[in-house]
Amino acid sequence: MLTQEENVTLTQTGPGTPMGALFRRFWLPVMLASELPGPDCDPKRLRVLSEDLIAFKDSSGRVGVVDAYCPHRGAPLFFGRNEEDGLRCVYHGWKFDVEGACVDLPNAPEGETFKDKVTITAYPAVEKGGAIWVYMGPKDRVPPLPGYRFMDLPDAHRYTWKMHIECNYFQSLEGDLDASHANFLHSTLGDQANNPRIRVRRATQAAIADRMPRYYQVEDTDYGVMNVTTRSGGEGKLRVGMGHWVMPSTTTSGSDRMVSQNNIRVPIDDGNCMFWRIRYNPNEPLTDKELWEAKHGGFLYPPLISGTFTGIDNVHNDYNIDRVMQRNYNYTGIKSFSTQDTALIEDQRGPIMDRTVERLVSSDESIIRVRRHILKAARDLMEGRELEEPFRPQGWAVRNVQFDVDENASVDEAVVSRFATAGRA
Repeated sequence: MLTQEENVTLTQTGPGTPMGALFRRFWLPVMLASELPGPDCDPKRLRVLSEDLIAFKDSSGRVGVVDAYCPHRGAPLFFGRNEEDGLRCVYHGWKFDVEGACVDLPNAPEGETFKDKVTITAYPAVEKGGAIWVYMGPKDRVPPLPGYRFMDLPDAHRYTWKMHIECNYFQSLEGDLDASHANFLHSTLGDQANNPRIRVRRATQAAIADRMPRYYQVEDTDYGVMNVTTRSGGEGKLRVGMGHWVMPSTTTSGSDRMVSQNNIRVPIDDGNCMFWRIRYNPNEPLTDKELWEAKHGGFLYPPLISGTFTGIDNVHNDYNIDRVMQRNYNYTGIKSFSTQDTALIEDQRGPIMDRTVERLVSSDESIIRVRRHILKAARDLMEGRELEEPFRPQGWAVRNVQFDVDENASVDEAVVSRFATAGRA
């Protein structure tokens, strides 16, 4: 469990908070690239780390992310005119470029000289990997863009998707660090060997039967934390799983033999986050089946309410739980694999979990390590020790791996070998 002070530090990411300062040292995905489809497109509202912002793409195609309100008298820039390389407030005509400079102040005789004294908060933003990325930290500490493998792949090799989750970012993140929940939460009833969901996850019937993963190794790395679990694979085999957490809020859950996956949580505010799922094949285009499911909803991508990033099955309708299905088919009565997770995280004693009353066990070791790691990083930053992880993007190209070894084989040697090859995306 955490102390109340630690839980507050972990979960609060607004301006002036320790964790907010940590997140602001990293480039964060904040919008799908498709939300800003072209030069002079409609401006879009955006809320990140408890800050209200406006995003737009200027006449030259540059991305701007600025304060949501005009510095003149606080009018909302959402209603602004995106024209001629700038966003113009429709209240009095003040206009700002993507760097926050006032380039026109037409409603006062001193405007031509006074405009040089006016700026609006603006953050560096770029389009990459199917997303709009923004950096909200100190101007003298701008790191390179993240080194995720999907960033430079052709569009056909990658699908970038996001969904609004109504809870704190870490509450959503912790589910990916939990090695023991899948064989309960995502299981079906009866003989699972021929179930298509299980085949997708490439689990053997024997591995499913072993619901007690053992943490063989959990260690800090130059990008975050790596964990290695083992469980009985049957017939003299051990099933070994390698997973990763990349600072500040990326996990590698969901990778399979051909397609890798990054999950990223970006705080909207303390009680909401945007959940990003990026699946990619570094060697060839994604299949038609994978893309159909991504666009229409299914096993890994819950269907969304049209025009929103909210799931059709959501906290306000109890995720459309089907009790008949729960009695006869699956463990939860909830259809989508991903929605099963969402249902169990959005209300853990509320949208901001009270971790002072939890009771952790050995299967929570990875969660404990990641909490310690990120809390230490936030404290170090507050004490003046800058983070190194944002400047090590080459270390972020990691992926989940599962493989079998003989029960008497050296797990250490197998892990080193796999990490040097398949462990890197």
